[in-house]
Amino acid sequence: MPTVYGFLERITFWNEENDFVVARLQEKGKKGLTTIIGNLSGINPGESLKLTGRWVNNKTYGEQFQVEWFEVTVPATVNGIKKYLGSGLIKGIGPVMAERIVKNFALDTLEVIEKTPERLSEVEGIGPKRIAMISKAWEEQKEIKDIMIFLQGNGVSATYSAKIYKQYGNKAIEVVKDNPYCLARDIQGIGFLTADKIAQNMGIDPHSLIRAKGGLIYVLNELTDQGNVYYPERDLIRKAMEILKVDEKVITKALSELAIEKEICIEDIDTDKPHKGVYLTPFYVAETGVAQRLKSLKESSSTIRPIDPDKAIGWVQEKLSIELAEKQKEAIALAAKSKVLVITGGPGTGKTTIIRAILKIFEQLNVRIFLAAPTGRAAKRMTEATGWEAKTIHRLLEYAPQKGGFKKDQDDPLGAEVLIIDEASMIDIFLMYHLIKAIPPHAHLILVGDVDQLPSVGPGNVLKDIIASGAFTVVRLTEIFRQAQESMIVVNAHLVNKGIFPVLEGKNIKRDTDFYFIQEEDPEKILHKIITLCAERIPRRFGFHPLRDIQVLTPMHKGMIGASNLNVELQKKLNPEKTGINHGSRSFKIGDKVMQIANNYDKEVFNGDIGWISKIDHEEREVTIDFDGRLVVYDFSELDEIVLAYAISVHKSQGSEYPAVIIPVTTQHYVLLQRNLVYTGITRAKNLVVLCGTKKALAIAIKNNKPQLRFTHLSKRLLGKAP
Repeated sequence: MPTVYGFLERITFWNEENDFVVARLQEKGKKGLTTIIGNLSGINPGESLKLTGRWVNNKTYGEQFQVEWFEVTVPATVNGIKKYLGSGLIKGIGPVMAERIVKNFALDTLEVIEKTPERLSEVEGIGPKRIAMISKAWEEQKEIKDIMIFLQGNGVSATYSAKIYKQYGNKAIEVVKDNPYCLARDIQGIGFLTADKIAQNMGIDPHSLIRAKGGLIYVLNELTDQGNVYYPERDLIRKAMEILKVDEKVITKALSELAIEKEICIEDIDTDKPHKGVYLTPFYVAETGVAQRLKSLKESSSTIRPIDPDKAIGWVQEKLSIELAEKQKEAIALAAKSKVLVITGGPGTGKTTIIRAILKIFEQLNVRIFLAAPTGRAAKRMTEATGWEAKTIHRLLEYAPQKGGFKKDQDDPLGAEVLIIDEASMIDIFLMYHLIKAIPPHAHLILVGDVDQLPSVGPGNVLKDIIASGAFTVVRLTEIFRQAQESMIVVNAHLVNKGIFPVLEGKNIKRDTDFYFIQEEDPEKILHKIITLCAERIPRRFGFHPLRDIQVLTPMHKGMIGASNLNVELQKKLNPEKTGINHGSRSFKIGDKVMQIANNYDKEVFNGDIGWISKIDHEEREVTIDFDGRLVVYDFSELDEIVLAYAISVHKSQGSEYPAVIIPVTTQHYVLLQRNLVYTGITRAKNLVVLCGTKKALAIAIKNNKPQLRFTHLSKRLLGKAP
């Protein structure tokens, strides 16, 4: 096969999922640039490459070199070294610094960095701190290269190779050889399929127990990503057999071994159709822990002195200059005597007024009250609405990196006598477990939320299960207050929630309404209209800022009007800034609206948090993101935790409120057209909702009131019908 030599000029395309690269190579002794294509893990501009493969002729792009095998060699020219160092490969060296270093040391540059790095002090702008940084990065890069050589034929990308090194250090190759399936468990973003590919290449028998166990853990993790806390054993075995293509005996034996090793728990589930449920052990611990502690909290005694509810309600109405409805009075009276209270209702039903009244009464009693919500934006809204400081649940529980968990727990509980949690429908089983562990036995817990919204992004259906158990005091608010009735957003949200088609036109709609429907069937035209609405029409008509005030919410990630494509197109229109950084198939620029998609406790940034890119430092290989005034720094290798957020899924919008919301509603999204999804999307808007699509799709969604079933057993445990 032909072999070519040269240095890598630039990468024009990289698919981070399979490492397929299109790049331009400066071949030795050749004037023009050569296009190379192939799965090329971990290559960087400026590197010298030895490539083996074949020449192919692409109808559109002409002659290309299809790489079958490659080797990175040390750059042999001054220009090559400059490119190599300036590519951002080594932390502490950017293009400007690379120019200075190479000017000083020419062809000896790489030898100086490796053998006598102290000589770098001869270069202007390099002190001891930067020398230490460069030396460390150089050593890490060498070690990562060894790992990449080991992994490059096994479908692991450069980004994930760096993560593997970060996780296991020098033992990376040893760990992967011992059990490649641990990658699916330990490395965020590496799934079972990639780990399985490595295992197959290493000669692990497809019918082995180690593979079956890794596969079962993978399937269970996939199912928990869909919101399940456990999964029926028979269905799990069927799914695993389908994916792994192995006999039932192997799967059954693997299940038994995982149970003995305490990786999973298998329990008899008592429902209408009794069955065995399989839990990943942390999920079992969380669900049983929530049930035990909630029951215990309800039954323990309170330290709050009894009050006369009628007197207290009369007093608080006078103090706040309000007239409370009967259900609101009931909720306030119950707050003082119920150890666990749930207040649920849709928009405009007075949940915030109840919280304000409860705060006023408990403040008069000198009771210690804490307020919290699952997300930063929800906590901020709670603070603005009540005038009291509200924290995220994560911050309330005080994450301690050195402990690898929360400071606040049963051994060091919160100092609260009353804890009020808003947007409780967003709380998943894990967050509830950590929260309930930290609540002292004498405290009162008040959960406020809208049970008709979408369930939490994470596993479980906590608020719904607590209400369904019938074991706790619940106040349901149904009356819409007069002021709220003037908003078509509120009126239509309640109509949708009842399964009634919203009011879109007619004499009841004011000309300056806050609810619009734009009829359009063609997905391409819907896309164009959404872009125009964001960039021109809404800002011009209502004065909203295109980036800060308008949020596009979509049911899906894929397709022309899915979140991925909408983000690409909206970024082009709303942030035409030329320079930035490419991370896989994603492009980030200064000014971009972005969202965190995984909990990062070390950075105190959580799934669903939205921020803006304020700085990109190619030399330090860092991106700085502004999350509501708090600057958080990401290394380039951590950017798979971030996505563009010009458009986000309805699920990810929970707990947030935006001045204006645009929602595409189309039969393209047929699978996800559900009543609670449309309802949740509409209720995220404060001042303006624009639906764009077809009435047929909207009608399908409103009729579909069968949300996807989540396997949880919390409600039965709360009733005492399960351990």
